[in-house]
Amino acid sequence: MTKVAISGTGVFTPEETITNAELVAAYNEYAHRQNALHAEAITAGEPEPMPMSSEEFILKASGIERRRVMTRTGILDPGVMHPLLPERADEDLSIMAEISVKAADQALEMAGRTADDVDAVICAASNHERPYPAIAIEVQQALGIKGFAFDMNVACSSATFGIQAAADMIRSGSARAILMVNPEITSGHHEWRDRDCHFIFGDVCTAVLMERADAARDGAWEIVSTRLLTEFSNNIRNNNGFLRRTREGHMTDRRDMQFYQEGRKVFKQVVPMVVELIRGHLADEGVEPSSLSRLWLHQANRNMNDLIGEKVLGRRPEPGEQPNVLQDYANTSSAGSIIAFARYSRDLPAGSLGVICSFGAGYSTGSVIVRRM
Repeated sequence: MTKVAISGTGVFTPEETITNAELVAAYNEYAHRQNALHAEAITAGEPEPMPMSSEEFILKASGIERRRVMTRTGILDPGVMHPLLPERADEDLSIMAEISVKAADQALEMAGRTADDVDAVICAASNHERPYPAIAIEVQQALGIKGFAFDMNVACSSATFGIQAAADMIRSGSARAILMVNPEITSGHHEWRDRDCHFIFGDVCTAVLMERADAARDGAWEIVSTRLLTEFSNNIRNNNGFLRRTREGHMTDRRDMQFYQEGRKVFKQVVPMVVELIRGHLADEGVEPSSLSRLWLHQANRNMNDLIGEKVLGRRPEPGEQPNVLQDYANTSSAGSIIAFARYSRDLPAGSLGVICSFGAGYSTGSVIVRRM
């Protein structure tokens, strides 16, 4: 069977940053205004007053210190509390395609490839700015790639699911090389007015180039094996969609039309699901956890990652074995594990084994075992 390798990665990082202190100040001012507006009802016992946030609360709950965003405009305005991005004409490159091209250029350069070497583009992300035409086809055209392209969405697991889809197509011979991009403008679907999650997300775009291993440069990462798992759950959900206008009352500013989750339930249910998937995947491939040099996990929550790493390895991970980037990027949905892989994989010698793993809404989780060539 044809072996497949990851030969290039790219990370587009937005220039604008929001610190926890800035976020807390904006949210608390919004909460004060809402509590004052509804003071009479709150005094009567309905509804509950909005709770205040703090830097200490955010750091303890998540490990996040700051996040990158496409624009700060609107997010820190207590009268707006969401990003304000200018609309683009249909003939202009969309914002998701723009950042995808920037990340893709890095991945192609790292792999020593050009558009002529690539046969397909996959845009794998948790939210797409439009249903059609596909963002992936727009990226394909912008880069000058022949062949085919398509979008896919498995929420925070989109990247690992995209890796398996690309690897399977290359193994079958339907493509020589495939570019996957993960443009995550999470600030657009995030609920900045909810104390329990207002700090979670940040924007970024990652790219991964996969090709036949026998054609890849030295230092590429062979995709040894992939494993995917899904299990339906409502504990992470967003009800927005094209049927919204068909339902009475759905055009109002409803809480369920943005990201929401039952965080404690997610933590309790997802950790064992991810640990079981990784350990079972390793066992089936005859790989002992002790032989792993690194775990590149989905960057959602520092506490969750620490626990998963400990349960997979059977001990507390040593510094560098399970790198975290969420302190600087926050949760970037499908891109998180790819940022960690791109930033913390080049130092490992040939023969090193590692696991790229993502998990999120669905529930969904994907495990990719890789070996340095």
